[in-house]
Amino acid sequence: MGRKYHIKKGDTVYVISGESKGQQGRVLDVITKEGKAIVEGVNMVSRHTKPNVKHKQGGIIKKEAPIDITNLMLVDPSTGNPTKIGRRLNDKNKLVRYSKKTGEEIK
Repeated sequence: MGRKYHIKKGDTVYVISGESKGQQGRVLDVITKEGKAIVEGVNMVSRHTKPNVKHKQGGIIKKEAPIDITNLMLVDPSTGNPTKIGRRLNDKNKLVRYSKKTGEEIK
């Protein structure tokens, strides 16, 4: 099993560096072994494909490529701004993520 990361599938993230800097999107998948994530509409690449069942026409298809998790920052659901994430025990003795800017619990 890979490391424990600050983002999860379904989170909204902000890209802080790289070619897609400044863009926001929803995390579609987290690849823990590689330390990468696939974000909707971010880091788009062109793939030349042969005709197959999924793409009957074939040709050039745009799709999301994995982006390094260190280049992503979680967007605080309450304010809509990027924030650092911390972990703490809540009142039910369960480990939860919280926003370091607002102190609010995330999900």
